[in-house]
Amino acid sequence: MSGSRVTGKGRYGAAMAISAALLSVLVIAQGSVTHGASDAPRVVDDALALEHPDKACAGCHKEIYDRYERSAMAQGSGVASDGLAAGGFTHAASAVSYKLFLRGGQAWLSYDRPSTKGSNGIDAGLHGEQQLAYFIGSGKRGRTYLFQQDGLWFEAPVNYYSKKQMWDMPPAFGSATTMPYTLRVDSNCLHCHAGEVQNSTLEARNRYNGPPFRAGGIGCAACHGDPSAHLASQGHGPIINPSKLSASRRDGTCLQCHVEGDVEIYRAGKSLAAYQPGQELGDNVVYFVNTEREGYWNRAGSQYEALLRSACKRGSGDRLTCTTCHDPHGSPSAEQRVSFYRARCLSCHTGPVFAQQHHREQQDCAACHMPRRKSDDIPHEQLTDHDIEAVPHPPGFESLDHSANLVAVGPVSAGDRETGLAYAQLAKSGDHVSGEKALRLLLKAEGAGADDVEVHVALGYLQQISGNQGAARTEYRAALAKDPYESTAATNLAVLEAASGRVEESVRLLQRVVDADPSQTSAGLNLAFIECKLGETAKAKATLDLLRRFNPDSTPLRQFTQTGIYGGQRCDLQQTP
Repeated sequence: MSGSRVTGKGRYGAAMAISAALLSVLVIAQGSVTHGASDAPRVVDDALALEHPDKACAGCHKEIYDRYERSAMAQGSGVASDGLAAGGFTHAASAVSYKLFLRGGQAWLSYDRPSTKGSNGIDAGLHGEQQLAYFIGSGKRGRTYLFQQDGLWFEAPVNYYSKKQMWDMPPAFGSATTMPYTLRVDSNCLHCHAGEVQNSTLEARNRYNGPPFRAGGIGCAACHGDPSAHLASQGHGPIINPSKLSASRRDGTCLQCHVEGDVEIYRAGKSLAAYQPGQELGDNVVYFVNTEREGYWNRAGSQYEALLRSACKRGSGDRLTCTTCHDPHGSPSAEQRVSFYRARCLSCHTGPVFAQQHHREQQDCAACHMPRRKSDDIPHEQLTDHDIEAVPHPPGFESLDHSANLVAVGPVSAGDRETGLAYAQLAKSGDHVSGEKALRLLLKAEGAGADDVEVHVALGYLQQISGNQGAARTEYRAALAKDPYESTAATNLAVLEAASGRVEESVRLLQRVVDADPSQTSAGLNLAFIECKLGETAKAKATLDLLRRFNPDSTPLRQFTQTGIYGGQRCDLQQTP
């Protein structure tokens, strides 16, 4: 720890009396993963143009290129000012009013809440604006925006829903009582919306050396691989044709973005962002679904899961794949849609009698066998049921909400490590039964040689909430030995160190987290509280000011700043050092 933060060990020795109370005050973090290299970030231009590498393919594949350019995938991301749907709304649960508008040719977001004091005396007023850099989403279903602050990238706290032509909160934040301002931008998510996605730095998963992606939309390389050799040989060099791959590698080309699951777990040292077409998707990531989760049947990411259950897939096996029915280079027009998909059905359901007599009055096969259902996990959206049964299950049919039962999606093997990490994800929401399963599986995996950061962080968290502080400390230290910027391990180890009287070490760990990513509000509040208790009120105020820039509507931050209360304890921020 630097001397600029401490005036000798005596200062911390005088503070040991506060450390016993810190464990019940400081917040335990629940997990994040960082990826990439450790080069120092640089400031980037807000109005950066995006590259268009697919133009090199147009010379030989013009018809396909022109058709694909009109597709939702090709239009999956771009510069924020292009096609901004100006408007706004007031979110009832948080009372925040949002507006999106163009100013000086650039896209902007403003947010406001009247300055009023509640019964607790805390002023919840909110006012600010942020320039938006890029959009994410084709606009066919919806769209959101990205912005940058001090080299860190975030997703805007609003979404545009195209079918209802309305602005609203992002999925999962409809009932949020505060503005979710620190939604981090992860390269694994960008992988399915943009081209030439960059690796984040080691320090923070949402810090990049420049823009997080360089090409708008999903490019040809996402399905056909690196075209360098193909282009250099005027089209005679190798290029991936997914239809010529083995069934699992062929399907993985689509499923890299068209399967989601309830939990996704990366193999040790792997990520979705690093996936390349032609690889086995299951070697990079395993998707799990909780078959006992309420709403399991009505999930927006469930099309592939449903297809695996369908009579069509069961009867056709590996012959049936996504491109059996879908053209990856474009979609039929509204006028062509019914005949296009009916022809796909009749390619298997052959015979003139069937084609002529099977419901001649209703040519739209999907209307009966693939009905549209309201999405359970994306508001204002519907999904096409891919069960394709003769008699589809009725709307609202769903599994019972019993103890979680996680099942890997598709023909992939999930070992103790992956299954344990999946149950550990559920444990974060308070599922104690899943936590017990996770602990048992991960200890077994660790005993068999699993030694990656994700395993150590999950075991540390599970041991910590189980009251095994010594084991938790060992796991967190093992994680930090491999990745010194792992924020969950650092934050939670800091809690344990403070409770054990090692306040100096706690401050060192928390400071590292906040320096790398000031949007880590829990770590920053823990740091500010300790600084305040040590009498370093100027440093505590500076830390709180920094946090406010990245999370201006945090209730604990607002309470601590205005009243000095954090986690039920009070520290006078006005005290004289």
